[in-house]
Amino acid sequence: MFDRLAEIENKYEDLAEQINDPDIIANQTQWRKLMKEYSDMTPIVEKYREYKGAKEAIEESLLMLEEKLDDDFRELVKEELAENKEKLETLKKEITLLLIPKDPNDEKNVIVEIRGGAGGDEAALFAGDLFRMYARYAERRKWKIEIMNTSESDLGGFKEIAFMIKGQGAYSRLKYESGVHRVQRIPATESGGRIHTSTVTVAVLPEAEEVDVHIDMNDVRVDVFRASGNGGQCVNTTDSAVRMTHIPTGIVVSCQNEKSQLKNKEQALKVLYARVYERERRAHDEAISADRRSQVGTGDRSERIRTYNFPQGRVTDHRIGLTLHKIDAIIDGDLDEIMDSLATTDQMSKMQEKP
Repeated sequence: MFDRLAEIENKYEDLAEQINDPDIIANQTQWRKLMKEYSDMTPIVEKYREYKGAKEAIEESLLMLEEKLDDDFRELVKEELAENKEKLETLKKEITLLLIPKDPNDEKNVIVEIRGGAGGDEAALFAGDLFRMYARYAERRKWKIEIMNTSESDLGGFKEIAFMIKGQGAYSRLKYESGVHRVQRIPATESGGRIHTSTVTVAVLPEAEEVDVHIDMNDVRVDVFRASGNGGQCVNTTDSAVRMTHIPTGIVVSCQNEKSQLKNKEQALKVLYARVYERERRAHDEAISADRRSQVGTGDRSERIRTYNFPQGRVTDHRIGLTLHKIDAIIDGDLDEIMDSLATTDQMSKMQEKP
């Protein structure tokens, strides 16, 4: 590990020279690429240098203890030695985590798709609750939300809703949310006071651009139709809604929230790129690591990942066995404890994998 760290430090110093080279600065595309690489290396190099400093301090303390010292000064040196040894172990763990390869999508915006599953109207109502939960979480982190497509249910909530969350690191925080979310509570429509179990599926897709995945528009069938739903000048009056079908994969995307057909096409294309990119990414990951299954799950939409039990006021994430008794706070967007635990578990599982 430390040979690798020395190589990283040498490359880091080379990059520092390159990004200050006037010829490279003149080429903004190359300069930005090198700056990104330099920025990614900075926390690793800083920790490595801190580690080397602590190691040198330990060696100095050991040499001093071989000399004749008065009792008070010897105790002071021993205390400093113990502190630096503890610091060394902490830094070693931190460096190990920093060396875990990052998901290249972590800094991307995300497209979140929520669909009501088993449970009819109650599932749609809970889909609305989950949308508000993620919206509140985004608000806490000062991220922006852009609604892309909705299909509302008669009693409120959503049969389906797709939206984009724009913010630095959005995918790194939300990528573990894909899967089946189960709710246990007494529905508003239940007159007998019985607890019902319903499900909602969530898919979190990194925003994809043309550089990430190629789509030949000759392979895409575009249909326009009249939007349906609540109100709006263009609902049921103009062919503003758009449906795109990617023929090679069979992926179908519909968008009808905008009044303009052109804007709906733009939104639909964003979702289509994200879905095709996610399909290709999953196929690639499975091909190079068929037997890897992280402890936080595969992220498949068919996998039950979490249960929200309202009568008992608890939320349980089944992948890591975490139960929190603060359901109201979580539904209000207080998701950091769950997401931190999922990220930590995922990092630990990657550290334990065989190279």
